[in-house]
Amino acid sequence: MQASNASLPAQAEPSTGAEPNQMAEGRRTWEEKASRLSNRAPKLITTSGIEVPLLATPDSLEGFDYNRDLGHSGEYPYTRGVYTNMYRGRLWTMRQFSGFQTTRDTNQRYKYLLEQGMNGLSVAFDVPTCMGYDSDDVLAEGGTGRCGVAVSSLADMEDLFDGIPLGKISTSLTINGPASIIWAMFIVAAEKQGVSLGQIDGTNQNDILKEYHAQKEYIFPPEPSMRLIVDTIEFSVKHMPKWHPVSISGCHMRETGATAAQELAFTLADGFEYVEATLKRGLDIDEFAPLLSFYFVCHNDFFEEIAKFRAARRIWAREMKEKYSAQNPRSCLMRFHTQTAGCSLTACQPYNNIVRTAYQAMAAVLGGTQSLHTNALDEAFAPPTEMSAKLALRTQQILAHETGVADSIDPLGGSYLVETLTNAMESAAREYFAKIEKLGGVIRGIEDGFFQREITEAAYSRFKEIDSKQRIVVGVNEFVDPADEGVPIPILTIEPHIERERREQLAKLRAERSNEAVRRALDNLRRVAASAENTMPAIIDAVKVYATLGEMVAVLKEEFGTYNEPAEV
Repeated sequence: MQASNASLPAQAEPSTGAEPNQMAEGRRTWEEKASRLSNRAPKLITTSGIEVPLLATPDSLEGFDYNRDLGHSGEYPYTRGVYTNMYRGRLWTMRQFSGFQTTRDTNQRYKYLLEQGMNGLSVAFDVPTCMGYDSDDVLAEGGTGRCGVAVSSLADMEDLFDGIPLGKISTSLTINGPASIIWAMFIVAAEKQGVSLGQIDGTNQNDILKEYHAQKEYIFPPEPSMRLIVDTIEFSVKHMPKWHPVSISGCHMRETGATAAQELAFTLADGFEYVEATLKRGLDIDEFAPLLSFYFVCHNDFFEEIAKFRAARRIWAREMKEKYSAQNPRSCLMRFHTQTAGCSLTACQPYNNIVRTAYQAMAAVLGGTQSLHTNALDEAFAPPTEMSAKLALRTQQILAHETGVADSIDPLGGSYLVETLTNAMESAAREYFAKIEKLGGVIRGIEDGFFQREITEAAYSRFKEIDSKQRIVVGVNEFVDPADEGVPIPILTIEPHIERERREQLAKLRAERSNEAVRRALDNLRRVAASAENTMPAIIDAVKVYATLGEMVAVLKEEFGTYNEPAEV
């Protein structure tokens, strides 16, 4: 059943103007003619290997049912969107990802972007912070402040948000291995501004499973890492109803080379793993499921990306309702943030990246995202300059206010092509679910190397396609202009004195704080880590006396150990 006419009653069967046999015969005749006239490959596939129909027609959707498969926005199965009015009620949150050099530099960038119309913060932390090292650790040398902002203590978090009212803006913390510690610093910084726990609005990325799949910024083994995540979920349920303790993320798997179908399947599989672990803790599905959120990338394959988002909502809603027996409709809502694809940006002809980002952002909006980051044109080289960050934000604002794509809810819903691809994406994801279940679950799949192999093989296949020109990347393997070589582009330079200043700041902090209070707090954290207690209160207490990130991670390493990925033979 085709569902493009929104004025039809829910159960009405739209007229096709022809009997099915006539339609099939007409299509065969047309395809024979079209194949003779085609100048491109007779068979085209998406990045996930799904064949793109030459012309999608009603018979492409055999067995399609409007109520079961599509429905209305804000109603189960939420294929068309999680909210009734979608962008007619409220535009998506424009949340530019930012962090570089010092907390002072990043604070100034946040204030600048907020003045330019950004309405959500997203913190990029540097690699030493993501790995649980203080800025004065020898292992932090060369990485401090380079790909994000350095945060080692509550003092840094206070500086980072100085003059920014945390009770009035939503903030996303892009941190995983030491997420509970960084989150505790944020909580205490907000409380020192006079913001109560119930008022704090935002998201932890805090998705450790995808770190083992792709990004590799893990610290502890999977089991204790899962314990820490469930601790954050439980703490949010009890104290922070506006906070999303986990943003289950496919973005980094996709940036590493996963296909759209793999991103969809592995992200949802990780989500179900967090659900299972939290249920084992004793929480009810309707207590915590409404607090879970998701994070996807949006790549270049326009219609496949839109289909991916729609399939994700439908799968999540069906599993929450049918497998986990959720009673609260909010438990079935998959709300997600989207980032345009960093791995699609090229150093060759970098101004083309503006166009790529604009198309990707449009696909994310047509796919129904709740929050969006648009990459800057220079991110193939370095963190964005102020000018390129503003242009990336303006891309979202033009999309929202000048194109009309936000005026109608799910404007591509009922499209034969989009619905065909949505069904295909769901089918591909469910095939992966079956494989993961056969392996024994997500953690067993990590130990087996399953996810890593799948992503690596997909990345290798894509590079071969680019090398052979089966896939064209403009300015890289086709439409190359020698005149573009060496064209200057402004690049953000990270100052070399940053590391020295950070070491001096931490030395001053350690000299001025009460080290006896820090010792007691760390001893208590060690005791709690060895017990079955929730770790969040002990972490918050340590943060309040200015224990550092590295000091707290060291205590947890003593109890939990560290993780080294098994080598592939």
